[in-house]
Amino acid sequence: MASRRRTPIRDLPLPAGAHMSVAGGLHRAFERGREVGCRAVQIFTKNARGWKSTPLAPPDVKLFRDELEAGMAGATCAHASYLINLGAPGGPVAERSLAGIVDELQRCEVLGIPFLVLHPGAHMGAGEEAGLDRIAANLDGAHAACPGFRVRILLENAAGQGTCLGHRFEHLEGILARVHEPDRLGVCFDTCHAFAGGYDIRTSEGYEAATAEFDRRVGLDRIRIIHVNDSKKGLGCRVDRHEHIGQGEIGLEAFRCLVNDARLADVPKILETPKGDDMAEDFMNLRTLASLVGTSAVPPGKPKGRGKMPASRPAGTKRSTKQRSRAAGRRVLR
Repeated sequence: MASRRRTPIRDLPLPAGAHMSVAGGLHRAFERGREVGCRAVQIFTKNARGWKSTPLAPPDVKLFRDELEAGMAGATCAHASYLINLGAPGGPVAERSLAGIVDELQRCEVLGIPFLVLHPGAHMGAGEEAGLDRIAANLDGAHAACPGFRVRILLENAAGQGTCLGHRFEHLEGILARVHEPDRLGVCFDTCHAFAGGYDIRTSEGYEAATAEFDRRVGLDRIRIIHVNDSKKGLGCRVDRHEHIGQGEIGLEAFRCLVNDARLADVPKILETPKGDDMAEDFMNLRTLASLVGTSAVPPGKPKGRGKMPASRPAGTKRSTKQRSRAAGRRVLR
């Protein structure tokens, strides 16, 4: 298949980028980012769906740090493993989760990565308060195991699937109130997750109301990374399904408000939207975000999102094997 890759965006008017593959070496993420025109990059430093991690070899660390310090030192983050659940009750998962977050912090510290994005965790039936207590206690344990580290954990607001915590801003507020060293924590704000969690940011009024509540409960100054994702599902769905900017249920107005919000102007904005190996979708989404900078309304001719829930699949029907394979082959994070 012919490559769809485009000419890199030059002089992107906002600190934005995307999650990048580290296939071939961690440092390759920056090379891929430059191919698109990124000013910010997110990576996994290890397999995101496994507990084990390969030790970092000194030559690989040097290659990565050289690239990092060449231009993206303040706009690079790592995403922690999806298996980590700091809200888990006692047992193997809880033990592995604490060891896992400590390992992730150690890897980031060695690599010079300033931020580690973490899903807070799930209470697994124990209830929200008990889950928040466990998350805070485990964060304290991770901090105690990593004294003096410069890397900061960023708690990501969640979509709210199952018993996952973090889909309400008061959950993040509660964690910060419980930990012993709140200054060692920041926040990663995900637009898709906020929408899935019930915050209607589709209009300027809704965006202002949501950011006002976040500022009151958590503080906008705690936001160090923003995940810019539209949503395949509707408001309050509590389902985490990302869509291209302006092509989902959120629409463009929320992103126009975001990229023109002076309070968040310097915060790196990271795409986690579906894409192929040629990264053409990253180019498209960054172009869309760039086109909204400096505008007071969504430009004419731009899609404004579906604005309503798509028709559901008829009961008893399933995607074909071909459809499932195609979707699996185009997952965003690798």
